[in-house]
Amino acid sequence: MTRPERVRERLQHPAAWWLWGLGLATAASRTTNPVLLLLVVGVCVVVVTERADPSVANPLVPFLVLGAVIVVLRLLVTVVLGNGTGGSTVLFTLPRVPLPEWAGGIRIGGPVALESLLYALYDSLRLAAVLACLGAANALASPRRLLRYLPATLYDVGTAVVVGLTFAPQLLADARTVRSSRALRGHDARGLRETARLAVPVLETAFERSLGLAASMESRGYGRALRSTPRDRRLASAMALLGVLGVLGGLYGLLDGSVGGALGLPLLVVGALLAAASLVVGASRDTRSRHRRDEWALSETLTVACGAVAAGALVVGSVAGWEGVVPPQSPALPAVPLPAVLALVVAAAPAVLTPRPRRVHDVQEVTA
Repeated sequence: MTRPERVRERLQHPAAWWLWGLGLATAASRTTNPVLLLLVVGVCVVVVTERADPSVANPLVPFLVLGAVIVVLRLLVTVVLGNGTGGSTVLFTLPRVPLPEWAGGIRIGGPVALESLLYALYDSLRLAAVLACLGAANALASPRRLLRYLPATLYDVGTAVVVGLTFAPQLLADARTVRSSRALRGHDARGLRETARLAVPVLETAFERSLGLAASMESRGYGRALRSTPRDRRLASAMALLGVLGVLGGLYGLLDGSVGGALGLPLLVVGALLAAASLVVGASRDTRSRHRRDEWALSETLTVACGAVAAGALVVGSVAGWEGVVPPQSPALPAVPLPAVLALVVAAAPAVLTPRPRRVHDVQEVTA
């Protein structure tokens, strides 16, 4: 007799996957080369295909669809309104709509140059690649698992963010359910009027789900009061807020190569120090226990290192001006820097080096 047996392998630490995704997003933000950006998206698809948990929904596909929509919309806007980038290779000319004199800086229609379309394509591809990296991190490690490792000072804020991220896709599922129900009752489920009629039942369902979740979380001790002085609370909150703002500003400076000065690594270091100080203050007044901690082994370190290699290579390439990292908007094919390609190939190594989250075995069991 044959009996399928499901063997659960080890899940990687969620922080490792998110650090890998942020490293890959940093690499994508430093280049506008379409070949490198498509390679980043390919790395995300390969790693998610090999290491995503098959028991949960894959959120990478919606992120890829959103990226494709952004690319198409950016090209359409460039065709109709232009983007301020001129060019000598005019593909076609649209009828130009005359505008009043006070709108002299805006044009509708007119000549559409190949260079302006390439600029819009490269720039939108960069945003789509960054979204793919975030989608891959979301698919490989659920934000709910990452919530367990948030510091005590940010735990309440993190809980609200994770609950929002978890319930946002559920709203779409509720809308589809209500729409199907109305279609079964004979209503035409199309048009703006029908879409507006979905709002009340969807919001009512979301409200009921929020109340149920709040009662469930309160029964599990999420709303317990802490014994702390007002001075400790204000100090920890101020340091946490300033630290988060510093980290966000520093990450923005690292992701956007056009931003220089104090934004970037210096601000990131200051923000990280403030955040670490807030963790110490918060941990001293709020001790929390964790059940079934995730293991941090060699595969987690290798995963973070692979993302750091890709980020470091593209940051160095953009600063040093490697040919092809930021290609010109010309009809010729852009050059592809080989070190950047090799770094992105290294970023795909977690698809092989990390353990599978879940595997199905068919075990032959022979009974007498």
